[in-house]
Amino acid sequence: MSRSIVIAIDGPAASGKSTVARRLADELGFTYVNTGTMYRALTWQFLEENLLMEEASIISRIQTLPFEVWIDGGHVEMRIAGVDPVEYTREERVNGFVPKVATIPEVRQILTDKMRSLAKHSHLVMEGRDIGSVVFPQTPYKFFIDADEEIRNKRRKAQGEIDEIQSRDKIDSSRKSAPLQVAPGAIRIDTSHMNVDQVMESIYSELPKMGLVLV
Repeated sequence: MSRSIVIAIDGPAASGKSTVARRLADELGFTYVNTGTMYRALTWQFLEENLLMEEASIISRIQTLPFEVWIDGGHVEMRIAGVDPVEYTREERVNGFVPKVATIPEVRQILTDKMRSLAKHSHLVMEGRDIGSVVFPQTPYKFFIDADEEIRNKRRKAQGEIDEIQSRDKIDSSRKSAPLQVAPGAIRIDTSHMNVDQVMESIYSELPKMGLVLV
């Protein structure tokens, strides 16, 4: 295919970026990529192998772990040693350890390479925390979805998640490798008092200014 279009949707936990990215991908006919699920999948695997007590063990294992990510029928598929890990990625124990795994540079580099490989096969709407700043810094289509901390806490609890937003923000923003930040050129959208339709309207108003012709 011709050069793929990548729309980067970054932002902190419970900002609304997943809902927005998924809907945008559906409406544009692009492939939706939730990069957080990849980190969760690896975290689950490391938990299964009892490797999370020592970072050195994770670094060693990530070099040999059979981890495949590909696009099939417009959807992202994953396998770890032949097992589909997606159904396990929302386990409570994963919530507690995924920030630690996400701070390890060797893990981030391997996943970054896999994320970039997906753009060889499809146009993407990719959401995460460093998509516009690190994974695809060259894309002109960048958004940073944010919301007030109190509102994000309420959203997280409504989702059945119990991780602490403030603690997660601190970890994500202060890590040395690819910290959470607003990428240069990204449009920041505060969703605190916006519904999904309003956020979508804002994104669609900005995309043509960025050079994406919508037909």
